[in-house]
Amino acid sequence: MKGQKFNLSSSNSGLDVIKIGLGWDLPTNSRIPYDLDAEAFMLGANNKVIGDEWFIFYNQTISPDGSCVQLCDSTTGQGSGDDEIIQIQLSKVNPQVQKIAIVITINDAVANGQKFGDVRNAYVRVIDKRDEKEIVKFNLTDYACDVRSLTVGEIYRKGNEWRFNAVGQGLDTDLAGLCNFYGVNLF
Repeated sequence: MKGQKFNLSSSNSGLDVIKIGLGWDLPTNSRIPYDLDAEAFMLGANNKVIGDEWFIFYNQTISPDGSCVQLCDSTTGQGSGDDEIIQIQLSKVNPQVQKIAIVITINDAVANGQKFGDVRNAYVRVIDKRDEKEIVKFNLTDYACDVRSLTVGEIYRKGNEWRFNAVGQGLDTDLAGLCNFYGVNLF
């Protein structure tokens, strides 16, 4: 899937609301909790957030235009199904936003020496909210076993259409490093 591009608009007629679901299971015999987090960086033409408030994560759960919302945030990965969900209503996305980067991080990964290869059954999927149909799914350990964060994909505008680019780029940085990369001022 890495490197593939999908036309979300033409392959899913009438698509407006998508959900990004993240799920994982704890490593066997782990004494340290693994808290995976899904984040969305709403980027302008310069590939930077159009403002700090356009970074959606567990402490800032809704974008200023209301188009992007973090619906749930599990800190344990326990249970079946999606542990974290970000919902995006494409028709409401501010016109200044040209791209939405979807990233997955492990909270406190650097301090705890954690990497994606340690967790079991980690995945991210894009879902059409109308019928809960899965559009695309990634097994995270296939793409990022030796990294601490992962840019899963980018949802971007092309004319009047929305497309998805499966990036699958793993990085050995934490959330602060990604915020710096995407232009979010944390302090």
